[in-house]
Amino acid sequence: MESHNELQHINKRKSKNKRFHQLFFASTCFGIVALALLLIQILYQGLGWLDWDFLTNYSSRIPDRAGILAAFVGTLWLMAITAPLTFIIGVATAIYLEEYAKDTLFSRIIQTNIANLAGVPSIVYGLLGLTVFVRLLHLERSILSGALTMTLLVLPIIIVSSQEAIKTVPQSLRNASFALGANRWQTITRVVLPTALPGILTGSILSLSRAIGETAPLIVVGAVAYVAFLPQSPMDTFTAMPIQIFNWASQPQAEFQNVAAAGIILLLIMLLSMNAFAIYLRNKYQRKL
Repeated sequence: MESHNELQHINKRKSKNKRFHQLFFASTCFGIVALALLLIQILYQGLGWLDWDFLTNYSSRIPDRAGILAAFVGTLWLMAITAPLTFIIGVATAIYLEEYAKDTLFSRIIQTNIANLAGVPSIVYGLLGLTVFVRLLHLERSILSGALTMTLLVLPIIIVSSQEAIKTVPQSLRNASFALGANRWQTITRVVLPTALPGILTGSILSLSRAIGETAPLIVVGAVAYVAFLPQSPMDTFTAMPIQIFNWASQPQAEFQNVAAAGIILLLIMLLSMNAFAIYLRNKYQRKL
């Protein structure tokens, strides 16, 4: 009798596991199909408008003359400032919290706040950037203000991912380094960081992927929709590709929907190129323990 009940219980568990497996598989397929349909629609609308004139012209009220040059260069400026700031500050913070900070109430409060900041809406970071960088520090509505705001936005992501990557480094590697006479800093730079670098780069991919597509914080700090010049310094006024695409999509003319689709394609190409480069670096420096 007991064996029969156990067999029924096992069959019930297997049946439940099969149903959940089918549910999760169907959910995954639904997401993939929705993404594929969206990409197909974007490619259908935008490929015909993606030409050299689109890449070299400034924005215009006439769809046939509209281009994305100023927004593209503005996005490059933003990423050129945001990426190194995010990487240096984020990795340095993770190293301090994992390798130097003691397990105190203060450090636990910092850890909790960093984790919570990752879920704060982006518009809040925009208001913070407007208050601190634009008005308090008088950086005005410049590329530097936007880049610093985006750095604050994505810092929690790279800090948390870098901490997790550092935690995966076996303590035996640290002990072996200490046994050979290395101090703590030498152990971190020559053992811990090279071993954790693939995980850190993964966090960098996620953080920059979010930064390149954000619109709300840039609108708050003053990125404008129409810019008829190329920024020459970090203190210049700017626009970015997400803002330009949003502006085109909100225009009443139907042709601007196709122009926006072309901008989305270019943004996706830029995002995938950045991710591919980061994945290449991650695979290059990956070590088998």
